[in-house]
Amino acid sequence: MEKNMSYGSDYKLIPATSVSSGVGLNVLPDLYQHTIQIVNIALVGDPNKTDQFVLVDAGMTDSANEIISVTEERFGTNSRPKAIVLTHGHFDHVGSIIELINHWNIPVYAHSKEIPFLTGQNSYPEPDPTVEGGMVAKMSPMFPNEPINLGNNVTPLPKDGSIPHMPGFRWIHTPGHTPGHVSFFRDEDRALIVGDAFVTVKQEYLYKVLTQAQEISGPPRYLTTDWHAAWDSVKKLEELQPSVAITGHGLPMTGEELTDNLRMLARDFERIAIPDYGKYVN
Repeated sequence: MEKNMSYGSDYKLIPATSVSSGVGLNVLPDLYQHTIQIVNIALVGDPNKTDQFVLVDAGMTDSANEIISVTEERFGTNSRPKAIVLTHGHFDHVGSIIELINHWNIPVYAHSKEIPFLTGQNSYPEPDPTVEGGMVAKMSPMFPNEPINLGNNVTPLPKDGSIPHMPGFRWIHTPGHTPGHVSFFRDEDRALIVGDAFVTVKQEYLYKVLTQAQEISGPPRYLTTDWHAAWDSVKKLEELQPSVAITGHGLPMTGEELTDNLRMLARDFERIAIPDYGKYVN
């Protein structure tokens, strides 16, 4: 594997941590969520049945050791995922990916439209600190934004919708937050790994992020640039009638609470999710 990978020169530790940081939740026998500071990673695979599993997303800067130890705690010493599958390439979802690739020597998969942001070609649009919201939105200019370069270690997801090493799941293109944002869905039990297409905490407000106050919300406002596409993505996910959802930020949501909240978000997206002002609004 190619080793000359690099983070953007602005990658650094972000001093924000929620009450859920370091907490793991067994959402289903083969679906485990762990919170790194303010963002979630997921391990997909049942440790009682298989040693084959996948890591979804790669946490914050300097969290590789925590991710490795959580993985080994669940799947055994020296266990390694078959792959890292990314919902998208924002800094808080790829913060430790290079250390993880080097440690495990495994491939990374992402949507073809996300590859330019993961191979040093494109930067994401600048975060918008003017957007309606609280302290986290105001802090967003300090968030890393330059592209990382994974070289040939990252491969586009298969065009047929399948996900390598994640049998039963398919990827769904859910753009808006980023051009190549994807969510992962299993038809058999309607389990959904959302990424940031919608989240279960108002990610713009520091108090809500710190306390993890559960509340369905659209994608984080300060980094979302296409609100029409974001709304379409939420409608697409609502039509799937998921039974359980692991989101990129916030606690998992299940059952009727998920059904009712997601229906409300799809219907009232303009009121709930789209900010009243900001440079990417309209």
